[in-house]
Amino acid sequence: MDGVRRGLAAAAALITASGLLAACSANADSGKPELVWYINPDSGGQAAVAKKCSTDDYTITTQVLPQDANQQRIQLARRLAAGDSSIDIMSIDPPYTAEFANAGYLADIPEDLQGKLKDQSFKGATDAATWDGKLVVAPFWSNTQVLWYRKSFVEKAGIDMTKPVTWDQIIDAASKNDGKVAVQANKYEGYVVWINSLIAGAGGEIATDTDKGVDLTLGLDSEAGEKAAGVIEKLAHSKAAPPDLSVSQEGQAGATFGSAQGAFLTNWTYIWTNYDSTQPEVKKDIGYTRYPQTVAGEDSRPPYGGIGIGVSSHSAHVDEAMKAVECLTSPESQGINAEMTGNMPASSAGYDYPALAKIYPEDLLQLFQDSLDAAAPRTVTPYWSDISGGIQSTWHPPASVNSSTPKESQSFIDEVLHGKRLL
Repeated sequence: MDGVRRGLAAAAALITASGLLAACSANADSGKPELVWYINPDSGGQAAVAKKCSTDDYTITTQVLPQDANQQRIQLARRLAAGDSSIDIMSIDPPYTAEFANAGYLADIPEDLQGKLKDQSFKGATDAATWDGKLVVAPFWSNTQVLWYRKSFVEKAGIDMTKPVTWDQIIDAASKNDGKVAVQANKYEGYVVWINSLIAGAGGEIATDTDKGVDLTLGLDSEAGEKAAGVIEKLAHSKAAPPDLSVSQEGQAGATFGSAQGAFLTNWTYIWTNYDSTQPEVKKDIGYTRYPQTVAGEDSRPPYGGIGIGVSSHSAHVDEAMKAVECLTSPESQGINAEMTGNMPASSAGYDYPALAKIYPEDLLQLFQDSLDAAAPRTVTPYWSDISGGIQSTWHPPASVNSSTPKESQSFIDEVLHGKRLL
């Protein structure tokens, strides 16, 4: 039994029989099915499209998962491993899609719906939603990161932001001018997102040959891995490092950027509206450009994030749930969600939703889409949770990272995958 299956089996043991049967997704009185959609926390976008997509044949209701992506995975996996039928529809973070599909937790998407979703979605969204040659979840929203900067700071520092910039440049500029470079470097998935993009920006990949299972090829111990480690080491030991770097998630990084020392920030698309009501003076000072280069002269590979919607194979209402998913992931629904949450559509047609043009400048909407085209998704493999956990264990805190980290990390993860070490 491999590490993934061992973990899921152990989690399943935690489920009690009463928990399995606690929720029934059908209204016994009316006979009208209630489709229960487990969603990641947001500011109301998913609840709004759930209401919009409810019909005379079924009602879609939502249940909110924990904030942390790994906790979302655990919550869902432990229920699915035990055959819990109370989950009909799920919002799934891309790195866990392959794991859920490989374990048989996802109902097959009809081929005609697969074709429709492929036609409407960005290629990166489709790639992240595909496992073993099939689209296993429906792309709902696709996020990416850009480099946000304070216009007043770069003017003071004398940096030309009309041209591509490197991590070295922004770290040096912030260090020399009493500014901070805000990133996500807590011991969590968001830190791995940064590391993945740094490695991809240097021409590498964290893992390849994923069809070989635990014998996949790790790419951390490489020149690209060393380039990535060099960026983290430089920032962590510079004056540009925020004091809370080792515990910084999206919110802390946003707060640093909004402070008096705010200079640069890499973060998701919703940052554009983050300061509208609380710090309008910061909003007026925000500039944006392409994600920084790991290596000067080589195109950056911005992070890719998002949500795919899957239907549980244990649902008692698979056919109705598939119809619901088709509506939930329509370009109009993606637009509604983007307007309310700042989580951008997984399709170019979703970007045509009229309200988005009133919120975002035209060149920023184009930058988001260009960044998605260039984005580097995390490796699609059922073993991603082991790989990510291994990276978090060996690359954290950022101040501990040095040139030997990639080699040590690869050795550790290889042993974890082959059952010789525990995370």
